[in-house]
Amino acid sequence: MTADTPLEPRLRHVQCLAPEGLHHMAYWEWGDAANPRVLVCVHGLTRQGRDFDTLARALSAEYRVVCPDVVGRGESDWMKNPASYAIPAYVADMVTLLARLDAREVHWVGTSMGGLIGMGLAALPESPIRRLVLNDVGPAIEYAALVRIGTYVGVPVHWNTLDEAADALRAISLGFGPHTREEWLALTRPQLVSDGDGYKPHYDPAIATAFKAVTPELAAAGEAMLWHSYDAIRCPTLVLRGAESDLLSRATALAMAQRGPRARVHEVAATGHAPTLVHADQVAVVRDFLLSASP
Repeated sequence: MTADTPLEPRLRHVQCLAPEGLHHMAYWEWGDAANPRVLVCVHGLTRQGRDFDTLARALSAEYRVVCPDVVGRGESDWMKNPASYAIPAYVADMVTLLARLDAREVHWVGTSMGGLIGMGLAALPESPIRRLVLNDVGPAIEYAALVRIGTYVGVPVHWNTLDEAADALRAISLGFGPHTREEWLALTRPQLVSDGDGYKPHYDPAIATAFKAVTPELAAAGEAMLWHSYDAIRCPTLVLRGAESDLLSRATALAMAQRGPRARVHEVAATGHAPTLVHADQVAVVRDFLLSASP
C-alpha cells in the first residue's frame, strides 16, 4: 500500500436482470479503476462486501479490488421473489458485474457462499477467472453446519447499541477466530442498519427462505453437482480451511487437493468457519498465492 492508496472504497452499483425484473447490486471498489488486474472478493451468506476492507487495502496497489454486496445484503436491492436468493442467480449477477468492469482476467476470493459463487463461475467454459481462493468452503458442506447457521439467519432481532450488536454477532461467529475489540467492531459496523431506535442486521430476512428449505437429501444432490463443477475448474486454486471448521471438513479439503484443479490447501489455526482475512498472516497467504507466478 502506498501513500496514494485510498483508505475508503468507492460505492458503485450495477443493474442486473432476474425473472421478476431488474435490480441493482452494489459493489465497493478500491484502487485504480483503470487497472486491468481485477480482484473480486465475495462474502458469506449474511455478510457484505465491507468484510474485505483489510484485504482490499492490502492489495489495492496491485489490483482494482471489487467487493460486491450480493443482492439482499448491504447496499444492494432486496429481491421481490425469495427464490432468487440462490447460487445460479448470484452467478448471473456476477457475470453482469464482470461485464460492467470490462474484466477479461479476474482473480477471485470467495468466503463460504462467495466461494460457491466463484466455483460456479470458474467452472464455466471460457471463464475469466485465472486464480481462485475458496475460503472455508468446498463441494461437500457439512449438514450440521447448515443447521447451525439456520438457527440465526433471518431471525428478527433488534439491538439497542453498537456494542450490544457486536456482542450478539460475536456469539454466533466464534468460528471467525480471535479478534481484538477494534477488529470486531470494524467487522460489525457494516453489518448493521438503523431501525429507528437501534440496529438490525443489514440483510433481507428472506435470504433464509431457500437456505432453511435444504434437507439432507437436497444437500446430497447439491454436493454431486458442486463436485461436477469443481472438477471442471482449471485455474490455480487455493483452499483456506479453518482448522476447527464445522462446514468444510478436513477430508473434503484433502479431496479438493487430489481432484479437479488440485487445490493448494492451507489450514488456519484456532479458527473455524470462516477465517475473516483480517489478520496479517491470513492476508499474506492470500496475497502470496494471488501474486505468485507459479500455479
